[in-house]
Amino acid sequence: MDLDFVRMGDTGLQSSEIQFGTWRFGKETEEGNVEIDEERAHELLDAYAEAGGRFIDTADVYGGGKCEDWIGDWLAQSEYDREEFTIASKIYWQIREGDPNSRGTNRKNVRHRIDALLDRLGTDYVDVLYIHRWDDDTPAREMMKTLNGLVEDGKVHYLGTSTLVPNEWKVAKANEIALAEGWEPFTVAQPRYNLVDREVEGGYLEMTDDYGIAVCPWSPLGQGFLTGKYDREDGLVGESRAAESSRFREGYLTEENFDVLDELEAVAEEVGATVAQTAIAYHMHHDSIAAPIIGARTVEQLEENLGAAEVALSDEQVERLREAKGGPYSDI
Repeated sequence: MDLDFVRMGDTGLQSSEIQFGTWRFGKETEEGNVEIDEERAHELLDAYAEAGGRFIDTADVYGGGKCEDWIGDWLAQSEYDREEFTIASKIYWQIREGDPNSRGTNRKNVRHRIDALLDRLGTDYVDVLYIHRWDDDTPAREMMKTLNGLVEDGKVHYLGTSTLVPNEWKVAKANEIALAEGWEPFTVAQPRYNLVDREVEGGYLEMTDDYGIAVCPWSPLGQGFLTGKYDREDGLVGESRAAESSRFREGYLTEENFDVLDELEAVAEEVGATVAQTAIAYHMHHDSIAAPIIGARTVEQLEENLGAAEVALSDEQVERLREAKGGPYSDI
């Protein structure tokens, strides 16, 4: 299987139609275990690249920085050239206890963090730099001028925003400042979006459509709820750490969401695909979505999820999935 490329919004950048998210690389559980160690991380990167995947998404806080280190080591050791890949990273979260300047999008923090993450990745630039969250303590003008400087310096190619729902007006304000000054605006967005988490529909997607911003949603499987391992009567089928969380149970294990899962399972059976593949394919048939971001714990799981690229949904099936959770949603 070779993943196709899709255009990133109104930019000239092309992305793999499914992006690979690496947030579990180096992540420690409460018991002190590492969810994905370096060896497994490299196996996953190998499998993604072998499938034709060329877009790797990370952040400078994933695994306390180990994630970027491991990606950089893989790039240096693999048969591939760094130029073949589009790499996205993010900055925001505090990295030094007691130091308020080590978080957010103030100029001091941004300029320090970009150099540190480039060093870990072993590259001179990242293709996309996201602000991981919005920083209300830093004026939008200061942030956009600083980010534009990174583009002018060649350290960053495109700018993106992560999450920021329902505060789409903040993105619009920042872009208007940038456009008025001739600076680089945000051209990529990374919100949470899936068949049960629909908060982006409406104002947020209208904003990204209007600005030509590429939308690359995370959590297309709803933290595992949209994989078919949850049952309406019996709850969890199999093992899941998420199911132990009361927040997850209250947010996902609801009658309304199980109605969505029922329809998803029906469509998956019709097209001969897994439930997870069908949930991801829904994004790939959405006019306002550029490319979904998927993660995986194992190579087998990754290969299954990448199989979504081969799932063809009819307009009628897409409409059924869209309407499975009631509410006024934007057109697809």
